[in-house]
Amino acid sequence: MKLTDFSDDELKTKQSELLGAYSQFKEAALSLDLTRGKPCTEQLDLSNDLDGILEGFFLLQNGADVRNYGGILGIPEARQMGADILTLHPAQVMVGGNSSLTLMYNMIAHMIPRWNAEAKETNSKVKFICPVPGYDRHFTICESFDIEMINVDLLSSGPDMDVIENLLDKDPMIKGIWCVPKYSNPTGHTYDKETVIRFSQLGKIASQNFRIMWDNAYVAHHLTDSPAQLHDLMGESMQAGTEDNLVMLASTSKITFAGAGISFLGTSEKNLAAFEKYLTPQMIGFDKVNQLRHVRFLQGGSNLATHMSKHKNLLDPKFIMVQKKLQEALGDKGIAEWTKPEGGYFVSLDTLPGIASKVVELASGAGVKLTPAGATYPYGIDPENRNIRLAPTFPSLSDLEKALDVLVVCLELASTDYLLSH
Repeated sequence: MKLTDFSDDELKTKQSELLGAYSQFKEAALSLDLTRGKPCTEQLDLSNDLDGILEGFFLLQNGADVRNYGGILGIPEARQMGADILTLHPAQVMVGGNSSLTLMYNMIAHMIPRWNAEAKETNSKVKFICPVPGYDRHFTICESFDIEMINVDLLSSGPDMDVIENLLDKDPMIKGIWCVPKYSNPTGHTYDKETVIRFSQLGKIASQNFRIMWDNAYVAHHLTDSPAQLHDLMGESMQAGTEDNLVMLASTSKITFAGAGISFLGTSEKNLAAFEKYLTPQMIGFDKVNQLRHVRFLQGGSNLATHMSKHKNLLDPKFIMVQKKLQEALGDKGIAEWTKPEGGYFVSLDTLPGIASKVVELASGAGVKLTPAGATYPYGIDPENRNIRLAPTFPSLSDLEKALDVLVVCLELASTDYLLSH
């Protein structure tokens, strides 16, 4: 029976039961954390063979010694690996350090002078479209450059393209859009083919220097044996003549060692040459020894697929646990909706309007840390105060189960309080 169909007396009885359960959780003095999508220790252990894999042999196929200076764009073998992951040509790819976030930030920093010059001429602000719910660190980058953010709903097919095309047609100071196109953070949705094709046409609608920031962070992180297929945006963009509008990113952060991986940035050869020139004053090059370690460890697509299947085997039980707990506790109550991702690191949970922050507060009081309500929206403001991002990857299965038990009680309690007051 739906909680929304309860009478006030029934809601008060339910509220009393939930308060009793909540008190028991508080007495248990739990300390559990579902805030960020970090790999668990067992996932990190899958890559321990990186240590010592070079066995003292530091030469590339062309004879270059990776221990020495040079090569901002990365070693050829790693550029090829990035091209395979992003479906690009090696000449369109550079290899960075352990964080694709650094490459994103630097790309925005590279573009900001020309964007700001246009903003000054038009007495306006630089603006970015942000599909929501979305990735909080994308929003943080915009805030650091004082870029105004515009919310656009993320649908199951991808961002609402009708809205995006209309916005771009009307406002020449919209200079970019953030995207997590495969297994989106936090919903887990993969953009469909039609959406990708429409993205390839945005450069014809948008003003000069528009950039699609295509953050393909979860491109290899499947939770099914029949993974979703993401259509080739660079191929479509090259046919449309809009490849200069596209910046693609990925990393091995959740493939090997989260704090010691390598990252990839892909764009047109013209853009890549300009970005290399921008980076040159600040560095000689990224860690080529680590690039070679990763090439040796993950060499060949089949090796990567085999490695990621091991990740899948560790994560599957956790995501199954999330679905089981939510369905059993909330499935027929009409007070919450959640996504059922086929890959990635998150589950997106929507509560009744106005209570997400209360659920997070209650959970914290019972010893379970959740991602702050609003984190999946620009400026930390969810207009409806409904969305909570669940990150089930890091805790053990037993800790995850305890945390979910707390979550569902907190959500029911907050929902009951809400229904009694409305």
